[in-house]
Amino acid sequence: MTGNTAPLLIDLLLPPAPGGSTGLMAVLGIPVGTGPWPAVVLVHEAFGLNDVMRRQVERMAAAGYLALMPDLFTEGGARKCLTRTFRALQAGEGRAFADIESARRFLIDRDDCTGAAGVLGFCMGGGFALAAATRGFDAASVNYGRLPKQLDDALAGACPIVGSFGATDTSLRGAAATLEASATRLGIAHDVKEYPGAGHAFLNDAESGPVALRFLLKRILGAGPNPVAAADAWQRIEAFFGEHLAPEHLAPER
Repeated sequence: MTGNTAPLLIDLLLPPAPGGSTGLMAVLGIPVGTGPWPAVVLVHEAFGLNDVMRRQVERMAAAGYLALMPDLFTEGGARKCLTRTFRALQAGEGRAFADIESARRFLIDRDDCTGAAGVLGFCMGGGFALAAATRGFDAASVNYGRLPKQLDDALAGACPIVGSFGATDTSLRGAAATLEASATRLGIAHDVKEYPGAGHAFLNDAESGPVALRFLLKRILGAGPNPVAAADAWQRIEAFFGEHLAPEHLAPER
């Protein structure tokens, strides 16, 4: 992160979009200064847009990006929306994708945006970031996100991808190597890395989710912060976005 002054965080209501959530809420991070800045849509983990996720928005804004995280659970919270949202991810269509597109459009339409837009997701959001890599973004950061079964087909025409996974995450064994191989076959610019000793949610700066589940998630998925792995992953993400969201790398049609 750069700068000595904290970025501005704003809770806002996004404009309605066809097929999207009614009253879609989001948190926007605006960097210090006057811009214009490239944009990043962040997609939250399965526990929703909590304080840990808000700090991820703040982090990307401090790194010099217009950062926006839509609340995919706007219509009922995680308890009512989680299953439906995962179904949308599996199907590759639905309300969650409309909400992500609404967030992308909101950012690139701003006067203080360069027109470049990346997508960055965690856990469930990592799966959405990968799926959204073919949907108008200029770079995607996939962090311990589940891969679709027909990966090559899903990634045809994808933007550059930076992926980070934890080796002790038993739910995603082999995912990093599989993503690396697919991106190589398809000629997609990529940087994929698996971190020894890191598990699921290692980019979080604190434990997340219901307290009653944390021990189980730690034991099964190795879930929880890993500051050393996180520091390296953030450096890679920021370097990758810095390269691929630069004006000379943008597609001619936005």
